Amino acid sequence: MKIKLLLVDDHQIVLKGIAFFLNLQPDFEIVGEAANGKEAVEKAAELQPDMILMDLQMPVMDGIEASRIIAEQHPAIKVLVLTSFADRSHIVPALQTGAIGYMLKDVAPDQLAEAIRSAYKGNIQLHPDITSVLIGAGAASPPLDGTEERLFYSSLQAESERDSLRSKSDQIAFASLTPREMEVLRQLMRGNSNKDIARALVVAEKTVKTHVSSILSKLDVTDRTQAALRGIHYLGPEA
Repeated sequence: MKIKLLLVDDHQIVLKGIAFFLNLQPDFEIVGEAANGKEAVEKAAELQPDMILMDLQMPVMDGIEASRIIAEQHPAIKVLVLTSFADRSHIVPALQTGAIGYMLKDVAPDQLAEAIRSAYKGNIQLHPDITSVLIGAGAASPPLDGTEERLFYSSLQAESERDSLRSKSDQIAFASLTPREMEVLRQLMRGNSNKDIARALVVAEKTVKTHVSSILSKLDVTDRTQAALRGIHYLGPEA
């Protein structure tokens, strides 16, 4: 069964470029296109896609308002934001609507395809730059203030509840982590580097790398950012 996609962007060149690439994927079917949020709402009702790739800055109705309406009217349809805006004033409201992810338009085509597939399965997808902004992993990115933090984690929690992320497989995966690996995971959730983790846990950096590799394998993720996000989804922000 193919994943039915609705593409929403007011720039026709961008829209056609994305459509051209996604049409090459054997498991995708583009069922429609829209040039603004109002059209997106109308076509979501008409076409009932599995997922919508939503731009944010558009005429008539922006992507945030469209995402909010679609989430209310069609909760089964997943919205994956695809935009060029990487600031909190766009990120936080978009996540607050319940969007399954937030990707930037500079993402590699293959990575976008994989993000769509993963989001379709219910996994929250965040571009690495967006993750850095939200969890303060980047050196130049200050941590979220209280309001933004609540919005971010409430959005993640809503997705967690809606898509049953606390499934039996999650319980098995997290139960397989050793106490030391759990400590390392909590450090990853805080955005700490291997060097910082080694210093905090008073172990060698090489030992931390070994633990991180084991965590990635047991949680079935490909990088430390995904591990951190999965930890936040399952354990909660205060873990």
